[in-house]
Amino acid sequence: MRYYLVAGEASGDLHASNLMKAISVKDNKAEFRFFGGDMMQSVGGTLVKHYKQLAYMGIWPVLTHLRTILNGAKICFDDISEWKPDAVILVDYPGFNLSIAKRVKHQLNIPVYYYISPKLWAWKSYRIKNIKRDVDKLFSILPFEIDYFAKHNYAIDYVGNPCVDAVSEYKAAQDKGNSAAEDKSKVLALLAGSRKQEISRNLPVMLESIKGIDGIKPILAAAPGISPDFYAEYIRNSNVEIVYGKTYDVLNRAYAAMVTSGTATLETALFKVPQIVCYKMPLGWIVSKLRPFFIKVKYISLVNLIADRELVPELVADGMNVKSIRKYLLPLLSDTAERQAQLDGYEKMSETLGGAGASERAATKIFESLNK
Repeated sequence: MRYYLVAGEASGDLHASNLMKAISVKDNKAEFRFFGGDMMQSVGGTLVKHYKQLAYMGIWPVLTHLRTILNGAKICFDDISEWKPDAVILVDYPGFNLSIAKRVKHQLNIPVYYYISPKLWAWKSYRIKNIKRDVDKLFSILPFEIDYFAKHNYAIDYVGNPCVDAVSEYKAAQDKGNSAAEDKSKVLALLAGSRKQEISRNLPVMLESIKGIDGIKPILAAAPGISPDFYAEYIRNSNVEIVYGKTYDVLNRAYAAMVTSGTATLETALFKVPQIVCYKMPLGWIVSKLRPFFIKVKYISLVNLIADRELVPELVADGMNVKSIRKYLLPLLSDTAERQAQLDGYEKMSETLGGAGASERAATKIFESLNK
């Protein structure tokens, strides 16, 4: 069968590529065509447009590149129309993908599957009507989403979380004889975000907060696509080691971590590394006051959302400062009750997520649905 996939950023490229591999196991005649990236291209099929040509985040970047984005959506729909796939599989990237879903579902009558749900529970909950109208099946990677969508009378399938797969595969591939355990008590992992704006806000505060703390080895896990010159401005007068393309290696060695919110918080938890979540924002005090009106959830980190409690400290907006970071970080740098509480919580959170195999479960459900 023919499968057309649309992924709009690096994480979507990764998860879509794993889904493609799993589909190929189920369907040995599978053909792929896609908007995506290098990882999807390595699996096979035809790359129509690279996500880097469309990956704009934030209000101003989106507005200034709106013509490019709209033209990309037209190219995508026209290409789907011409290729006539048996299924369209959308991966995250809701602004773009929901517009594609609407046109594909109602103009082409092709089954639409959505892998990795838009975060409607956090913001833009009005999009639920688009999902119910335009998506045949939605595959969730967050267990608490089942109840959310049930309240809106829309049944979804929880297939597990692909981060569990990725971390499990990494750990299985490691040579246990070279675990670098002698360094583990020293490494403090710094994950300061994936975009320049995030890094420029978060990294300077992170670096300032660890000055004078003895017995730690700070290692910055650089984000893909960010040049060394950009980081050099911030780390030239520090003792921070910077590592490119090896975030899992850093987390595997880390004793504790400071993490900007996102998927990285979940990955850090799966590596059993105690952490504090840091997310500085401009006009932080205003953001803190207005947050309840725009953000519909109690927490910003996936770890706390899955645990349904504040398992890891969240220092957000004006709450992220040197004083607050040191208050919550220092207890994690030795054998304390605070450190053990996070480790115990990670175990329960992992049970909630379930085992590896998200891609395989999603592929099975898609294949079975198409063959009914």
